[in-house]
Amino acid sequence: MAFTDTLIGLSIGLVLAAAVYLIMKMQLRHKIAIVEKEFRQIWAEQESSIRKDAADRSRYVLKGKIAEHLVPMYRDVFKYDPADARFIGAPIDYLIFDGYTAVKDGNSGEPITVILADIKTGDATLSRTERKIKEAVEQGRVRWETIQLDF
Repeated sequence: MAFTDTLIGLSIGLVLAAAVYLIMKMQLRHKIAIVEKEFRQIWAEQESSIRKDAADRSRYVLKGKIAEHLVPMYRDVFKYDPADARFIGAPIDYLIFDGYTAVKDGNSGEPITVILADIKTGDATLSRTERKIKEAVEQGRVRWETIQLDF
């Protein structure tokens, strides 16, 4: 009889343990489902704002690129003869030979001034590379060099 009681006790214990396990498993799955739902909702909200931010940044960059090309046409902003400006794009936007057209056309004996210019829109600032180029110009680390090719 003791063996039968032990076997019954073990069976009841096993059934209870299985029931507790299944209940805990269901509770855990339920909690996981709630967390996944919250995560998906937060992700959807943030994804929308991230996509909007990326689109806004892309639009600002595109507007800046357009402005870089059109700025010589705006006489109130661009103080040089557009014919004297050469668009480079990188690492600076323009190399301006102020007075070049007048000298070329024979209308002036004035010296030509070389200007390195960068166009910025909105809150844009100079990049690290652009700041280094600006420093080089301001500190006089600019020179002329003729490179001769012999073919």
